[in-house]
Amino acid sequence: MVILVTGASGQLGQALKAQAGRYDSLTFVFKTSAEADITNRQQLERVFNEAKPDFCINAAAYTAVDKAESETERAYAINVTGAKNLAKVCLQFNTTLLHISTDFVFDGNKNTPYTEDDATNPQGVYGKTKREGEQEIETILPQHYIIRTSWLYSEYGNNFMKTMLRLAAERDKLGVVNDQTGTPTNANDLADALIHILISSKKAYGIFHYSNEGAATWYEFAKEIFRVNNVLIDLQPIPTSAYPTPAKRPVYSVMDKSRIKEVFGLDIKNWQESLAVVSKSYNGV
Repeated sequence: MVILVTGASGQLGQALKAQAGRYDSLTFVFKTSAEADITNRQQLERVFNEAKPDFCINAAAYTAVDKAESETERAYAINVTGAKNLAKVCLQFNTTLLHISTDFVFDGNKNTPYTEDDATNPQGVYGKTKREGEQEIETILPQHYIIRTSWLYSEYGNNFMKTMLRLAAERDKLGVVNDQTGTPTNANDLADALIHILISSKKAYGIFHYSNEGAATWYEFAKEIFRVNNVLIDLQPIPTSAYPTPAKRPVYSVMDKSRIKEVFGLDIKNWQESLAVVSKSYNGV
């Protein structure tokens, strides 16, 4: 079984690369965004023709939420046109696509976990382009899994955990938003789940939600990051209004994982438990 991974140098791509060696029966082909530019259909066709993948995990995306508000064309090119190109090339080569999406497709106005059947209503360019990308895939390619995730972090790439630890090394005091609630997701757990899906041989195509279990505000997430890493800092909860950003964030974006657990028999860790594992790895313990 051959699995092509696009966006290999990103956080999820690196997490998949770290897991790949555990599966002798799987051949992974990792391509960076330069080696397999999803906005370039001709290049994609050459990559697919060479790799002949059974599955493609699309970890390539424009994820700069605030920059997307001013770089609309670039966000659209990667998240919409790129998804459309991948869907068409996957159809051409009879490849099943696992596409990563986001909780930002929702407006955050609920106060109970979002299910896959809830209406989408993205509030910013990033969320809108990710939702349009989903729709392109749904229209073009029958054999697809769209996995929405949230608040991704790990020992790889740039993410909230690493930013908090860097800032704590530079400052004595830090204010973090305490009125946005979601679920931190360990990229390594997501990588495991994706591999589990593709080796399950279940053709249960469609949209699924995946994050770690539980919920937290960004302040609570930061507090736990500092606790498990034994970092002492004056951490203060602040309202969103005290930290204005170009893009509006969902106030509540916890997702219901019932469907993915039932269909694929996944056992999902609580976010605090998973954070402790990542922290040990990041600190070389």
